[in-house]
Amino acid sequence: MRENGLSEDVINKLNAYWRATNYISCAQLYLKDNPLLKRPLSFQDIKSKLVGHWGTVPGQNFIYVHLNRVIKKYNLNMIYVCGPGHGGQAPVSNVYLEGTYTKFYQNITEDEEGLKKLCKQFSFPGGIGSHATPETPGSINEGGELGYSLSHAFGAVLDNPTLIAACVIGDGEAETGPLATSWHANKFLNPIQDGAVLPILHLNGYKISNPTVLSRISKEELDNLLKGYGWDPYYVEGSEPMDMHLQMATTMDMVIEKIHDIQKRARDNKNEDRPRWPMIVLRTPKGWTGPKVIDEKVIEGSFRAHQIPIEISKEHPETIKRLEEWLKSYHPEELFTSEGNLRPELKDLVPNPSQRMGANPVANGGIKQELQVPDYQEYAIDVPHPGFITKEDMRVLGTFIRDIVKVNEERKNFRIFGPDEALSNRLHAIFEATNRQWVNHIEVNDEFLSHNGRVIDSMLSEHLCEGMLEGYILTGRYGFLHSYESFIRIVDSMVGQHAKWLKMAKEIPWRKPIPSLNILLTSHTWQQDHNGYTHQDPGFINHLLTKKADVIRIYLPPDANCLLSTFDHCIKSENYINLIIASKHPRPQWLNIQQAKLHCRQGIGIWEFASNDQNVDPDIIMACAGDTPTLETLA
Repeated sequence: MRENGLSEDVINKLNAYWRATNYISCAQLYLKDNPLLKRPLSFQDIKSKLVGHWGTVPGQNFIYVHLNRVIKKYNLNMIYVCGPGHGGQAPVSNVYLEGTYTKFYQNITEDEEGLKKLCKQFSFPGGIGSHATPETPGSINEGGELGYSLSHAFGAVLDNPTLIAACVIGDGEAETGPLATSWHANKFLNPIQDGAVLPILHLNGYKISNPTVLSRISKEELDNLLKGYGWDPYYVEGSEPMDMHLQMATTMDMVIEKIHDIQKRARDNKNEDRPRWPMIVLRTPKGWTGPKVIDEKVIEGSFRAHQIPIEISKEHPETIKRLEEWLKSYHPEELFTSEGNLRPELKDLVPNPSQRMGANPVANGGIKQELQVPDYQEYAIDVPHPGFITKEDMRVLGTFIRDIVKVNEERKNFRIFGPDEALSNRLHAIFEATNRQWVNHIEVNDEFLSHNGRVIDSMLSEHLCEGMLEGYILTGRYGFLHSYESFIRIVDSMVGQHAKWLKMAKEIPWRKPIPSLNILLTSHTWQQDHNGYTHQDPGFINHLLTKKADVIRIYLPPDANCLLSTFDHCIKSENYINLIIASKHPRPQWLNIQQAKLHCRQGIGIWEFASNDQNVDPDIIMACAGDTPTLETLA
C-alpha cells in the first residue's frame, strides 16, 4: 500500500484509464475510421483537414480521472468547468467513457462503431466544435473565448451548498483580465449557504507560440501571488506518470478533506468568516504523453504541442507511421475489448450514474425552483394625467425587486449583480430586504454589508459580475446585472458568447431552458449631466441589435409603470438575453398602470393623448423609444 492508502493495483488502473482517455482524445484529432487500429493505419483513416488542439488535453484527462476517484470516495456532488481555450476532446472523451455521452447521443454507442462516429465528428463539418461546447454533456463554459471559467464556477456554487465546481484554468487563460479578477471571488463565497470552487491551475508552460507568464515566474513568486489572492495552493508537479498519479491522488484527498472541514466547521459553528480555500497547481509538460521530438524539434513540453503535433502528409508517408506509433503507445488492446468497450475493471473507476460529472443536472439547467414574483401592478405609481407627476423610474422598480427578494428568501434562487452601482442606480429599496454579500472584514461605518446577502455588488468588475450571473442562471437560478450604459461595453464579448451558447443550446433537445440573462442599464447616454462625454456610449445596444431576435430582446420603457411591466416580463423569461435601458433621474410620468400594461404587451402603440389626427391620416408621425427620446418627441 502507498502512504495514502492507494494500492499498486489502483494506481495502475488510474493510469490505464488515463491512457484510454488520451488514446480517444488523440484519435478524435486524427481518425475518421479504424478507431481501434485493427489494421495498419492508412491515409484513408485520417481526416482530410486536421483541426484541433492537443497541448492541454492530457493534463485535463489526468485531472478528470482523479476527480472521478474522489467523487466515488467522498460521495461528491461535483461539476467540471473546462477553462482552457481548446482541448474540447478531453471532456468529450471522459463523458464518453463514463457512459454519459451515449445516454444523450444514442447513436454514439459504447463500441467500435460508436467510437468511430465519436472520432469522426470532432472538429468536422456537421460534427462538434473543438471546445467544451453546449453539445458536451456537463459543460457550462465553452472556453472558446478565454477568461470566464472561474467566474462561471463561482456563480454555479452560489446557493448550492453541496456542490463543488472543479474549475480547470489554463495558464494562458490565467493571463486574461477577467480570469485575473476572478481569483478575488473567494471574498464573496459564504461557507454555510454556498458550495465550493476548487480551482486547478494547469501550468503546461505555453500558449500558441509563447511561454506563459505564470509558468516562468519562480515557484516562490507564484506561491506568494496565489496566497495574496487568499488561496491555499497545493502543488502537483512532474512528468513521470506513476509518481504523478500518487502525488495527485494524495493532494486530491487533502483538498477535498480540507473543503469538507471548512464547511463543517462553518456550518456547525454558524461561522460565516472567510476561510482560506484550497486550490491545486498542476505543472505538467504541454502535450504530455505525445510525440517527444519530430525532425529534431522538441514537441512534448514545448509550444509545438499546442495544436496538431504530427501533421499528416501523403508526400511524407513516415508521418502516418509516427501517428500509428503514438496511438499504439497507449496500448489500446489493454484498454478496450475487441468490440470496443472499455474493459470492465476500468469501467469500475466511473462514478455512479447520478454522480457522473457529465450527467450532473446542475450543468443542464439545474434543479429549478420557479421564481415567485409579486404582482407588479401593486407597485405602480398613480398617473392622473400624462406628464402630471415626476418620479425616478429605477427607484420605483427597486420596491418591486425588493419584494422579489423577500418572497424568494427561502428558495434562495434570485440574486442581483452589479459593479458597485446599486445605490447610484437608485435601487435603494432592495437594501430594505437584503444586504450585499461580502465575506470579508466589515467595519462599523460600512453600509449594507454582511456575510450573507442577495446582492453581489461589492466588486468593481463588470467581468466578474457578468460571469457570476451567467454561472448562476446556467445552473437554473434567476437574476439580473445592472450597470451604466457606457461601461457595460466591457462585457460586449461575454454577452456575445452567451448569445452563441443560447443559440446552440436551443438546438439540443436534452438541454433544458435556462432563465434569461437580464441586463438593466441606467446612466444612459442622454442623462450625463455631471459625468459628461466619458459616460456617453450607446454602443451596447448597437452590439445586440446585430444578433437574432430569437435570442436577443431589447426594451426601452418610457416611464416607471412601463419599466415595472417590462422587468416583470423579463425576469420570468427563459433562453433570452434581455436588455432594458431605463431612466434613474426624475422624469415626467406618462401612463397609468393599465395603459402601461397594454403598451408593453403591444410593444408599439399610438399615444392618443399626444395625437391630434382626429381619426384621419396624420400629416406627420413622430416615433420614439426610451424615456429621453419620448420626452423630446412630446415636447
